Amino acid sequence: MYKNVLQAIEGIEIYPLISFTIFFLFFLGLLVYVALMDKKYVSNMSSFACADEDQDQTTGGNRQ
Repeated sequence: MYKNVLQAIEGIEIYPLISFTIFFLFFLGLLVYVALMDKKYVSNMSSFACADEDQDQTTGGNRQ
């Protein structure tokens, strides 16, 4: 039933191409962003993830 409805629409074949293009360009842009990201910034941000856990262990604080 749905196949017949979609076949009746003029120009429907362009929508999958547009969707794929948007999907591809988004991930290509994300890849370029990550590749060009400042390595010092990434290193600094990665240390923040462990800093909170280390602080709780050294001070004896309880996490809720």
